[in-house]
Amino acid sequence: MYGLWKPRVLGAWRMPPSGPAILAVNHSHLIDGPMLMGTAPRPVHFLIKQEAFIGPLDPFLRGIGQLKVDRSTADRAAIGNALGVLERGGVLGIFPEGTRGEGEFAALRSGLAYFALRSGAPVVPVAVLGSADRSGRLIRALPPLRGRVDVVFGDPFAVGDGSGRRTKRALDEATVQLQRRLSGHLAEARRLTGRSRTQNDEDETP
Repeated sequence: MYGLWKPRVLGAWRMPPSGPAILAVNHSHLIDGPMLMGTAPRPVHFLIKQEAFIGPLDPFLRGIGQLKVDRSTADRAAIGNALGVLERGGVLGIFPEGTRGEGEFAALRSGLAYFALRSGAPVVPVAVLGSADRSGRLIRALPPLRGRVDVVFGDPFAVGDGSGRRTKRALDEATVQLQRRLSGHLAEARRLTGRSRTQNDEDETP
């Protein structure tokens, strides 16, 4: 990531130095996950759609601890593997919206709330900004090479009332809480980095 782009990482000290944690990341470009893996102060295990585990990518993704998930069903094996990461004191990365979109935390699925309530792990909001602002000249599917991408970590917070309840009401309430906190972090990250929703990234370096 540092060789191809110019990541600017803000607030990495906010990430708990040990113990389980869940990184809740906005998702507007395919490099958002790899960018966080390459810049986070601790190894991050992401739930990644099974379609990505093809050819040489399959042993590579498994080798760096990424988790395969079937998004077409309730993948119990993937859920168990993700909870196992947290039980071992690791860091789980989740795109709360479930798929790539505008990266606005506008429509959260219940998966993040479930993992947070089930594990009791703190949630760390992360905003990746600049990855989808412009297409590169050499490779249109990627941001401009040597362009700046901001990765902004927020303060960790607990989800729910501490009871561990995972009823539908508890999940709904936790999802509302998460959306409020994540949206607030995204707005603060834009303020800190000077990025607006429509701002383009830096010009590509020749």
